[in-house]
Amino acid sequence: MIGHSDWNRLCRAVFFCLASFANAGSGNAASADLCLRGLNLSGAEYGELDGVEGVNFIYPSTSTVNYFADKGFDTVRLPFKWERLQPRLGGAFDRTELERLKASVNGLRGKGLTVVLDPHNYAYYSGQIIGSAAVPTRQFAQFWIRLAAEFANEDGIAFGLMNEPHDIAPAVWLDAANQAIAGIRAVGARNLVLVPGTHWSGVVTWPEDFGRGSNATTMLGIVDPIDNYAFEVHQYMDKDLSGTNEACVNADLAVDGIVKLSEWLRTHDKRAFLGEFGGSKDAECLAGLTRMMDQMAEDSDVWLGWTYWAGGDWWSPDEGNNIQPTEAGDRAQLSVLLPALEPAAADPGACVRIPPAG
Repeated sequence: MIGHSDWNRLCRAVFFCLASFANAGSGNAASADLCLRGLNLSGAEYGELDGVEGVNFIYPSTSTVNYFADKGFDTVRLPFKWERLQPRLGGAFDRTELERLKASVNGLRGKGLTVVLDPHNYAYYSGQIIGSAAVPTRQFAQFWIRLAAEFANEDGIAFGLMNEPHDIAPAVWLDAANQAIAGIRAVGARNLVLVPGTHWSGVVTWPEDFGRGSNATTMLGIVDPIDNYAFEVHQYMDKDLSGTNEACVNADLAVDGIVKLSEWLRTHDKRAFLGEFGGSKDAECLAGLTRMMDQMAEDSDVWLGWTYWAGGDWWSPDEGNNIQPTEAGDRAQLSVLLPALEPAAADPGACVRIPPAG
């Protein structure tokens, strides 16, 4: 019987062959080889823990979900707040918040969208870093054991372990991630796991050491018993690569980072997913977005795809990266995002499909 590791390697080999054939064509055909082409729908990670839904935080509205699904986006990365779902570290989930999360996931899945669950916490819980005495790594693993049990083996649902870990040594984060993965698999969940590095999990900074070890070296220590994971990375093009400035002066650096990370992924037989990238309506940003998406399409043998940051019902109209529609219609960024959604994937979400057991 073929094992999980062999199954995944076979799938990747077939995928690479098909991608190579498609890339021999012209136009935007290579984009169809990317399994995930979507966006982040922000809002549920907002507000204080005792906030009121609809006042302090919000899950994506039906109208927002319908708008982006009808445009052809096939994936939503869904940020939420760890502490709101689990008010006491190590304790039971808040049933009301869990039902909100499930209702949102069901609504997204009902529109045929793949969902990436995203605890948007930067490796912190209530202001304390994972791996500290206040937040032991085992408690992070316990959180994922509980969450995985709720969504185990549901097609179209991927587990993003954590948004942008930082201020945490790579070795400590590696231990936390491995404990979480072990817990997820222990409850029988075979869902795709998306594993970030530390240092904000940047594409460009992936090989950088920062005095405590690089993601490129440390994250090779990830252990998944069924080999169904990919690395989640983020990348922006502004002056400090944060996505908080409107001018995209580092588009060349971002694209070169994708090229170099693709080489690293091939060398080590790994895969990646760009969980966040974005830019303003400035011409240099629009051109940079196109170049980043084109490069991932060219390297689709090692890239699962991307989710743009961001849309969401409560985004400020003045936020540069915002692609939530206005009364006047589509945002400028859609002029480059929509072409990257064509043609539609022949088998959308295939990379998130639950692999066979055994």
